[in-house]
Amino acid sequence: MSKAPELALISERPSLGGWAHWTLCLMAQLTLAGAVSAQGATLQQTCVAANSNLPLTRFQDNGDGTVTDVNSKLMWMRCPSGQRWIDARCTGQATSYNWAAAVRQADQISSNGEAFFNDWRVPALRDLATITDRGCKNPRTNLVVFPGTPPSAFWSSTARPGGKSEDLAFALSFGVEGVLAARKDERFYLRLVRNAM
Repeated sequence: MSKAPELALISERPSLGGWAHWTLCLMAQLTLAGAVSAQGATLQQTCVAANSNLPLTRFQDNGDGTVTDVNSKLMWMRCPSGQRWIDARCTGQATSYNWAAAVRQADQISSNGEAFFNDWRVPALRDLATITDRGCKNPRTNLVVFPGTPPSAFWSSTARPGGKSEDLAFALSFGVEGVLAARKDERFYLRLVRNAM
């Protein structure tokens, strides 16, 4: 069961004139059903509403474990690979992959028809950046749209410029790390995407 967002008092600070005043930030502290880390612990996500850039209205729920971003025209799986969409939430454990295994996973999901389409792919770094919410942390995305997202790195299909494409690719962390240039033998999570239109 989801808990309703609450306003929280963030800080008390003196003004330049020495008067104390309350600074009230619109901070929603969300504890959401299905918001479970890869290790199974409940995440305590915090979001500053004034800084949020990933509103619910941007996504069309397709009712099948996918959402379509009406701005980018990308269709996303709501759950990281390894989890399943059951009873309107992500269940199970997210799976980490090396880069080659992530590409194979996308190919397998596309070829077996398990997710209704045959063109799922590892997202480009630019694609992943569109589902990052700069107003949230732990993880930096909208957990209503993407429940079960760990605050960890996810593979992109984008090779590191100037590097050997067989050696390095970019990953995007939904934790504090941001963009990572990583060896392809490292293990990160995967969220599949396809062009919706």
